Amino acid sequence: MEFQRGLALLVAGTFFMEILDGTVITPAAPRIAAELGIAPIDVNVAITAYVLTIGVLIPISGWLADRFGPRRVFTVAIVLFVLASLGCALAPTLPALTAARVVQGAGGALMVPVGRLVVLRTTEKSDLVRAIAYLTWPGLLAPVLAPVVGGLLADYASWRWIFVINVPLGLAAFVVALRLVPDLRADAPDPLDRPGFALMAVGVAGLIVALEGLGSGFTPSTAVALPVAGAGLGLAVRHLLRTPHPIVDLRILRVTTFRTTAASGSVYRGVIIAIPFVLPLLFQVGFGWSAAQAGLVVIALFVGNVGIKPATTPLMRRLGIRTVLLWSIVIGAACLVGMAFLEPTTPLPVLLALLLVSGIVRSTGFTAYNSVAFADVGQDRMNHANTLLSTLQELGAGLGVAVGALLVRLGEAIPGVAGAAAGPYRVALVLLSIVLALLAIPTLLLPRTAGDEVTGHVSLRGAAQGRDVCGT
Repeated sequence: MEFQRGLALLVAGTFFMEILDGTVITPAAPRIAAELGIAPIDVNVAITAYVLTIGVLIPISGWLADRFGPRRVFTVAIVLFVLASLGCALAPTLPALTAARVVQGAGGALMVPVGRLVVLRTTEKSDLVRAIAYLTWPGLLAPVLAPVVGGLLADYASWRWIFVINVPLGLAAFVVALRLVPDLRADAPDPLDRPGFALMAVGVAGLIVALEGLGSGFTPSTAVALPVAGAGLGLAVRHLLRTPHPIVDLRILRVTTFRTTAASGSVYRGVIIAIPFVLPLLFQVGFGWSAAQAGLVVIALFVGNVGIKPATTPLMRRLGIRTVLLWSIVIGAACLVGMAFLEPTTPLPVLLALLLVSGIVRSTGFTAYNSVAFADVGQDRMNHANTLLSTLQELGAGLGVAVGALLVRLGEAIPGVAGAAAGPYRVALVLLSIVLALLAIPTLLLPRTAGDEVTGHVSLRGAAQGRDVCGT
């Protein structure tokens, strides 16, 4: 199977649209509220509805791909996403906007996991790192660009353009998908695990509501959602381990490299999602900068993400995934500490250099985690592995924003910190660096050869040993 760059770029593009639409609405919330005649905080229901729908429906995406074929599911998902985007742009009221966001979330929940599954199934192990490199950049870039794009469109055009731009992009993706996405339908798909899906839906929904509540403080909805999430997920795990045809096979977690990515990688994604949430607040509230100034400075993260991409695969091939992960975690944690000690008087080149390095290691770490995730997973188990990882990463992204907000609140509660405008955000950045540094422990427990099959690190080391033996 030859690596299909066009297919990987297509899926990456849809992934970018999904993540961008999950976060781009936040900076436009005041404008939306003013036009719809509601309070800005009420717009949060449209944001939560989108994330909630994606989290609940991702577990069924793999089964639908096997049952109806990935090309059909992928193209239908794009159509849903485009029509829902148009509905969001034309929404006259908050209920109409929320309903359209639910449909948009349904499209996103099927569009990205199914597209990624096709790429994984049609890519050889030796080309997996290249494929993952294409599939991971949206998860790094979209959270950084969303505040800038949302703010600019809301201020200088209309918040409705946030959704209108999806229409031509989605139509182009639909046409390309008809040509590039193969129809790899399973010969005999398993029956739908309805109890497993229902239990996972309840558990995931409860967890997402709880995470959203934590971001706003501990509310009554959080107090209800947490036990619901615990009960739902607990019963789901019990059921999934006992049923012969689970909607998500948790036995895939026995694969060490996949288990590490599923756990540590989801936390890592949460941390890197939290950074572009906390930093603009530090610059705007702590330093008194304008939203445009803060957004443009944070673009340095974007430059680092993109600039290192061509070197990421050679780095993993030369050093091994485990080493790249360790250095990404250590340097990333150090960068967070450095950000905590920034001042309004910090020279701009120093600030930009710090953010640039942070963007570089965010990119290498995220790519390394996603590359090692499927390194030891067989093609027959790729569907379950992809579905489980997609669900956990979606929860990790929600966890990042919620924990970022929670850590800021914790900083506000520390005596002597709340008095300084930048104090709570400094505390949040230091605590995030500690969380990130702790991920070095499970990474050290990975085998030194983790992911060598997909990076070619073994063959390079073997070739070097051969040259030593021959004395050449």
